[in-house]
Amino acid sequence: MTPDEALAIYQAGPETAVRVLLEMDARLAVNQQRVRNLEGRLAKDSHNSSKPPSSDGLNKPKPKSLRARRAVPRWPARTCGPDLALGGEAGFGGVPSGESVRRLRAFIDRTAAGPPRAPPSLRSARTETGGHRTPGRNQNLSLRLPQPRCVSPEAAAPAQYGLRVKSVAVYLKEYQLLPFDRPAEIMRDLFACGTFSEGTLANFTAACSRRLEPIDVIIREQVSAAEVAGFDETGMRATGSLHWVHTVSTHWLTWYFAHEKRGREAMDAAGVLPDFKGRAVHNFWSPYLQYHCGHAFCNAHLLRELVFLWEEGAQAQAKDMIDHLRTIKTAVDTARQVGQTALPGDILNCFHVRYLRIVDAGYAQNPAPEPPNGIKRRGRLKQSKAGNLLDRFRDHSGGILAFMRDFAVPFDNNLPERDLRMMKLRQKISGTFRSIDALADFCRIRGYVSTARQNGLNALDALRRIFLGNPYVPEAKIPSPAHRWQRKTQSPTLLTKHTGRHAYLSSYK
Repeated sequence: MTPDEALAIYQAGPETAVRVLLEMDARLAVNQQRVRNLEGRLAKDSHNSSKPPSSDGLNKPKPKSLRARRAVPRWPARTCGPDLALGGEAGFGGVPSGESVRRLRAFIDRTAAGPPRAPPSLRSARTETGGHRTPGRNQNLSLRLPQPRCVSPEAAAPAQYGLRVKSVAVYLKEYQLLPFDRPAEIMRDLFACGTFSEGTLANFTAACSRRLEPIDVIIREQVSAAEVAGFDETGMRATGSLHWVHTVSTHWLTWYFAHEKRGREAMDAAGVLPDFKGRAVHNFWSPYLQYHCGHAFCNAHLLRELVFLWEEGAQAQAKDMIDHLRTIKTAVDTARQVGQTALPGDILNCFHVRYLRIVDAGYAQNPAPEPPNGIKRRGRLKQSKAGNLLDRFRDHSGGILAFMRDFAVPFDNNLPERDLRMMKLRQKISGTFRSIDALADFCRIRGYVSTARQNGLNALDALRRIFLGNPYVPEAKIPSPAHRWQRKTQSPTLLTKHTGRHAYLSSYK
């Protein structure tokens, strides 16, 4: 607006000036809201939203863990040589150098004369610095390829690949996620397989998948009957278009399902959620809520959204809710470690009352929006991100706090997310799938291998059993509440001295 235009408005009278000012104020409010939305979009990254870490780019923020710090008792450092000091948690005796790292084996293929022994002075020096080698006895561990003792009944052709070659090829391709040309080159170089082509490798994968069809059905039936299961999905490129891989994960099982759709149509086709009677752990995506089963929500997603409101929106109640959820998780973990299966009733009530007070404080800071100029409109008024999150905490408190009342329910949904991480890694390495069948084969093999590994089997042995006609068949297991939803590969957490009832109420003193 030029000075002449402003003067003309002023000379037109008070009514014209008021009308122009109100119009300018309305336009300014709209622009300010657009600026806030754009600034909020730019401020989001993997630590305060559900965006993947790969979207952070070169400006990746420094990782900030939401886990509470705790004192871990440690043994004094132990020396294992002149320049190496080892320490560990209580009960960890340290790892000495020498033969305890690679222990001497009783089975020896052959013996050979070694180099002359070191002079006594050097041998004594080795002993003084902590060495543990057995004098005059050394072993060299090398690759040994066992020769077959019998002819496979499948050996109908004059010359063909054996079961070990097939299992190793599928292991490199589908488990180690190497692209087609790399496993073919490895098989040619290491095992002298001649002209080992990519087509041969594709045939091995397809044959492995066909043999796993009945095992895949068994895994699906068992996850459908599970008491608690985690659900998630991720996009995958196949035949040049976007498809979706859905996963259902438990402590013992992993099942994948590929489909062209992401929502209700794909979930119905998978056949797990329509008849699922247990508790489904997932994020707040609406298609999951359409199924009539128990629901539990991923609190890791909620914590990231709360971090955004706390850091970018100056929402005090967001920090209070973060601390409160972490306090409840610490109480549940402590009770589980000492062998309890549930929290006392008064502790549960205390936690729930505190939860509701934080939600009420959030509504006091973020009142519901009112229609402009008092005009009522149909439909729901658009709320802020803080208002939408508060509605979620208010309407779904049972699913958010399910981990507090049932120790079989996890705090987050990391289990299926870890299972889907391998899918994204496969796409990052090899790109798109050439056919839908190839994607389905990959899902079936990965689900079988993941299930076998969770039950203590070696991945290569599990694949070899497929070609031997004796694949691993998972048994229906019901883990104890103290150990449900915990991977075997996770290290045990040490108990702290705060194992009594006062540990639960420490944050309220």
